[in-house]
Amino acid sequence: MITIILILITVAIVSLFSVQNAGPVVVSFLVWRFEASLAIVIVLCMLAGISIGVVIASLARRKTVRERKIQDKPEDVKEIETEK
Repeated sequence: MITIILILITVAIVSLFSVQNAGPVVVSFLVWRFEASLAIVIVLCMLAGISIGVVIASLARRKTVRERKIQDKPEDVKEIETEK
């Protein structure tokens, strides 16, 4: 429950900051160059950061689950797997 509250507070702060800084900015990346509202750029950056965090967290969780499954196997199965 506390995680949801922290996420909502973060989204509210970023949204408030974005609305107060709504002026146009030029964004340049490699060969791309475009003009957009700073509010849109901030929200897109926040969404990109959340997406990257979710992917990294899910990969870490998958690795942890796999390691736990290996630890829970009987010793004779572990020996057979290490011989291969």
